Amino acid sequence: MRWSVPNFRIEPAEPLVYASFVDCNLAAARVNGSVRVFTGKYGEDPVWGAGSDLRYVDGSDPADALAQPLEAFTEPHLPANAEPGRPGLHGAVWFESLYSPEADGRRLYALYHNENYPQTLPWDPATGRGYRDRDWPTGLRGAGSAQAVCRIGVMASTDGGESWQDLGILLEDLHPRLVLAPTNRNYTFPGGVGDPSAVVSGDHLYVFFGEYGYPGDYRAETWDAATEAAGQCVSVARISLADLDEPAGRARRWDGTAFAAAPDAAGAPIRALQIPAALGGGPVSAGDRSFYWGPSVSWNVYLECWVMTLARVDSEFWAGDSVWLSFNPHADLGEGANSQDWSPPRLLLRKPGHTLWYPALQPVRESAQGGAMHLGSTARLWVKDLGPSVHRYLSEHVVRFERT
Repeated sequence: MRWSVPNFRIEPAEPLVYASFVDCNLAAARVNGSVRVFTGKYGEDPVWGAGSDLRYVDGSDPADALAQPLEAFTEPHLPANAEPGRPGLHGAVWFESLYSPEADGRRLYALYHNENYPQTLPWDPATGRGYRDRDWPTGLRGAGSAQAVCRIGVMASTDGGESWQDLGILLEDLHPRLVLAPTNRNYTFPGGVGDPSAVVSGDHLYVFFGEYGYPGDYRAETWDAATEAAGQCVSVARISLADLDEPAGRARRWDGTAFAAAPDAAGAPIRALQIPAALGGGPVSAGDRSFYWGPSVSWNVYLECWVMTLARVDSEFWAGDSVWLSFNPHADLGEGANSQDWSPPRLLLRKPGHTLWYPALQPVRESAQGGAMHLGSTARLWVKDLGPSVHRYLSEHVVRFERT
């Protein structure tokens, strides 16, 4: 098909600051006519401390929900962590995408980012899951701290998100694919999959996520930088909507030609979203190479295409000062290689001296083409801004799109 990549411009806007803690993509859905937004962290974390601030807040639309004061937030009932070595929920979770099968939003599925360590998910030789506490790389807090491994799981609610049941892990990288010491120098992740953004197309849920593992078994003596980088960046998997109640083992990753790779196997990333080595791109484990991460995908009814915001890492400690945009013209992500047909990312925002995480576009009241949960000709850019002295989730800009 003939299609021109849309134009856009970014403009300063009245600053808005979100009242609650954010360390993830926003998860939002319509519940009983209101927009319900979930943010925050829940669960055990031996490095950063247990999280207890996963909460939700309601508004008439996304802009109204994001403007609510802290006292308007509600803490949902979430499943307790299981003891290490026992079945159940392990590690900390962050809700990052919501799907509601019905218009009233009473039934919800949450895709969560999940982080674990050898202490919370120890190696189980019987299942081949969990992590061996050997050659484990140093984490963000410096000597003595550990890196976390991220996974993607699913929870379900039948009361609009007031309480949740864990349904298990949707996508993960197993221990043999983790890039350990002495190779790993990024201080963040030795591998894993995380920060999902999920959209419905046809009868499947398409899950876009960051892919950080080695595309094969890692060994320090045979590790190759180019091989690692070739298997990383932003990837996509899908699961049938009919399988969401029992998601374990049901998702399939894109393998380069089809959605055929197992949920714990190496897939193939979206090539258009990889940064060439000549432009500074390279393996996640290196700590001094660039890559995109943290996708947030929305359908834009004005442009009639998918829009993806991306953060970018450019140095160790997961630091990067920019936000990028990519577009995909295919409403049907399941046909052929449509899910891979993204435009090369274009710079949207740069803030020198700041680290920008979890960028997302949210509708604005005056951009009514798509209703409350779709983007139109104008959107608000929200991002977690880790400034020199203050860390906030805020919006200081609007983005205006133009058809071409």
